[in-house]
Amino acid sequence: MKFQLSAMAILCSTLLLSSCAQTLQTTNKPLTELTPADRVAQQYIIVDTHIDVPYRLHKKWEDVSVATANGEFDYPRAKQGGLNAPFMSIYIPASYERTGGGYQLANQLIDSMEALVARAPDKFAMASSTQQVLAQFGSGKISLAMGMENGTPIEGKLENLQHFYQRGVRYITLAHSESNHISDSSYDIRRRWQGLSPFGKELVVAMNNIGMMIDISHVSDDAFYQAVAISKVPVIASHSSLRSYTPDFERNMDDDMLKALAKNGGVIQINFGSSFVTRQANQYNALRKAAAQQAGVEDNQAFREAYSKTHPYPFATLDTVLDHIDHVVKLVGINHVGIGSDYDGVGDSLPIGLKDVASYPNLIAGLFKRGYSEEDIVKILSGNLMRVWAEVEAYAAKQAS
Repeated sequence: MKFQLSAMAILCSTLLLSSCAQTLQTTNKPLTELTPADRVAQQYIIVDTHIDVPYRLHKKWEDVSVATANGEFDYPRAKQGGLNAPFMSIYIPASYERTGGGYQLANQLIDSMEALVARAPDKFAMASSTQQVLAQFGSGKISLAMGMENGTPIEGKLENLQHFYQRGVRYITLAHSESNHISDSSYDIRRRWQGLSPFGKELVVAMNNIGMMIDISHVSDDAFYQAVAISKVPVIASHSSLRSYTPDFERNMDDDMLKALAKNGGVIQINFGSSFVTRQANQYNALRKAAAQQAGVEDNQAFREAYSKTHPYPFATLDTVLDHIDHVVKLVGINHVGIGSDYDGVGDSLPIGLKDVASYPNLIAGLFKRGYSEEDIVKILSGNLMRVWAEVEAYAAKQAS
């Protein structure tokens, strides 16, 4: 049976809207002096389901418990923006499917998040359940949940799924930029499995039973429909946007997929990256490469710098991201959309007005301007994702009983 807005979902949403409304994040100003957008950002839980801090720090370490010169996430900016429950992406590049080592890298990235909490226990806390997120809200600490981007570290072994669940991972993006042993990728023209592999289908069932959310970002259309058909609980798209704004970009979801996602009870978490939300930005790299080929030169750094002077990158805007949210709401309703920014994961392609984790109040202000109620905004910020997460937890608990 596919989950709709169950009693548990309503209970979870009510909990967010009532008890959380009475608990405020630490601010330097009285609540009455904040703008409506800043007040909402500080007053409610904000869940962003995709922030690539772990891999960013793996490549170049910085202390994100204090202000950093690089990246889009650190504690001061997160507090300013009201972010209190980000999912840290345990990102495994697709090449690890071929070379091996994904299991080790995943554990190293998880270790780095636990080390961050150990270094700054007054600022961060791990969160592996909805109850932990709720309990830690208002403490001044940022709850760090984790999702694994690319199921390569599972290595075809269900015991590895159990291992990563025990380590705190609460969703798995089945594939990334190349097809793997679990699923075909939307980016990969080789459709080895025509959707999910036999093991991938087995893994979806096991994820349901253990309480791990299924993330269909990155997978092929066939894999999406197969995952939704198999799953007994809602699925998520942790950081995807809409194909209606980026034709022929399979990485995004089309309207039929949104309808299937809503029927499943799931939620799409909108990716902020300009190439995900506008056609112009999506096609920019292809146009640049074509220009280099026509000029008979390499598409190297020097050419890219020269090209950008005459063809500036067409950054999206806050309004573009809001258009994606509007589209989902108009097509399938307010209960099926959230935010999965992809901060620290999309390079220098973030929209004007949404450049880092201090920017959530800009999104909230834009939603207010477009006529969204405070209750609906809270659903977008966290309520919808928390509903799905709670239903996944409840189903797993029932299987274990």
